[in-house]
Amino acid sequence: MTSDSRTPGLSRRGVLAGAAAIAGAAALTGCGSGPKKAGPGTTGADALRQALPRYIPSSSVAPDIPGVAGANGAASDPAFLSYPANPARTVASPPGAGGTYVTRTPLWGAIPPSDGNSYYEAVNAALGATLRMQPADGNSYVDNLPALFAAGKLPDWTQIPSWGNQKLNMGTAVERFVDLTPYLAGDKVAAYPNLANLPSAAWQAGVWNGKLYGIPSFSSPNSFPGYFFHRKDIVDAAGLSADVKNAEELFTLGKALTDAKAGRWAFDDLWPYLLFPFRVVSTWNADPSGKLIHQYETPGIVEALNFAARLAKAGYVHPDALAGNTGAGQQRFWSGKVVISGGGTGAMDGDDAKGGRAADPNYVRGAVKVFDAAGGTPLIQLGSGAGWFSYLNKNLSEAQVRECLAIANFLAAPYGSAEYLLVNFGAAGVDYTMKDGNAILTERGQRDVATSYQFLATGPQVSLVKNGFTEVVRDYAAWQADAVKYATRPLFFAMNISEPSQFGGIGQQVEDTILDVRTGRKPVDAFTAAVANWRRQGGDELRRFYEGIRDKHGTGQ
Repeated sequence: MTSDSRTPGLSRRGVLAGAAAIAGAAALTGCGSGPKKAGPGTTGADALRQALPRYIPSSSVAPDIPGVAGANGAASDPAFLSYPANPARTVASPPGAGGTYVTRTPLWGAIPPSDGNSYYEAVNAALGATLRMQPADGNSYVDNLPALFAAGKLPDWTQIPSWGNQKLNMGTAVERFVDLTPYLAGDKVAAYPNLANLPSAAWQAGVWNGKLYGIPSFSSPNSFPGYFFHRKDIVDAAGLSADVKNAEELFTLGKALTDAKAGRWAFDDLWPYLLFPFRVVSTWNADPSGKLIHQYETPGIVEALNFAARLAKAGYVHPDALAGNTGAGQQRFWSGKVVISGGGTGAMDGDDAKGGRAADPNYVRGAVKVFDAAGGTPLIQLGSGAGWFSYLNKNLSEAQVRECLAIANFLAAPYGSAEYLLVNFGAAGVDYTMKDGNAILTERGQRDVATSYQFLATGPQVSLVKNGFTEVVRDYAAWQADAVKYATRPLFFAMNISEPSQFGGIGQQVEDTILDVRTGRKPVDAFTAAVANWRRQGGDELRRFYEGIRDKHGTGQ
């Protein structure tokens, strides 16, 4: 198998990032603050500009398909069809000074051996330092972090994904970590060229209380939560097209693709990505008068619910999807039982193609072009540049902090560099070999190499060949190049807002009702009633809280 910076768990990353971004444009953390002022964590635009590192793009490696600039700061990922034959070196000498540091990172997959691990040995030798990698089960990773905080047993270097912010009360928890502003803000980042090569948006959600704490991983200038995918082979064989221009064309396509007697339905679960065509791309929105309204209160969500219910009642949605059996969704898609499904953008890669071909030799995944339900100009939500951040323990000395940043600079080397090849594949001839211009893990590499160092720091994401599926890269690059034209930043874009804890559960009854309405079990009036109840239970008070944030700190636009 071929591995890359999106190895074990990072297709899952695409799904998780999508769920997190749809749930809210801001990174929300719970605290006990009153509803009329921002609690710990919030940063205004002026303070943010002072804390962010300056973006200094690298020209050390040229992609086969360059990224394309889009709207609102979005850009498609550059794409590579093979690894450069002569990888550039971006770090002249080992960055470490002989230090030893304990790390903690998540991992989805088998935990590799720590003793006699050729991968760890090769990377640490090149670093000139020892990182004691302690990957932990990604499924329970965030749940286990509070105990480490409470016991005061944080390692030297810790990865905290964005969906852990609320559980950890990151607005105040960051006091346990090093303020990196004096080391990296503005031009100071130039001392670390690979870190400077990370877009400014990648750092933004790592800023808390006006100070930079987080080092980003898996950053991307587009960071789309997800969209719709289709079985291109099935659609093509039927003489149809998935490039719909509006919701009615999607409905008509659903009718043409559904054959329940043959065990095939047009759609799996399209929610929450169905919100985008109906122009719901932000949790909070300003109406024409300037009043903030929640996405629950927008006309678009009612239209999206009515359309989803219409698909369900017409019989175009797979029964298991309607029953909430999401775990088998990928298998339904691979086997052709459904033709169109919603999902995170990380789902479209060579690993998916390999799994799909095992289920159906004709399998080809395609991405539906971004469209508007009414046939107007499309919109797609632009997420923050990164959702994964690593933090350094504040007990480290200044010399140790600088050593760790130099190591992070090595780990953040761009795709196509000699350093990236080492960090992601280990030792040449031991952990991997090259085939058809791409690295292939050996049997030992499959045992020892795991996504671990990458959770501490990585270069910007790129599209690349996995398992030999070159056309997947070309197709995804083309979809991104089109989608970035319609990217829009949600209100409170990438702002770390500490939302008062009393509002934590008030939306659950609305979400439960949304499920019942979009699957056709309840009328849309039930949703309207649930929203009215949400307002009484604290929604209006939460609105005033966000209006206070806007008045004091702006909206991140």
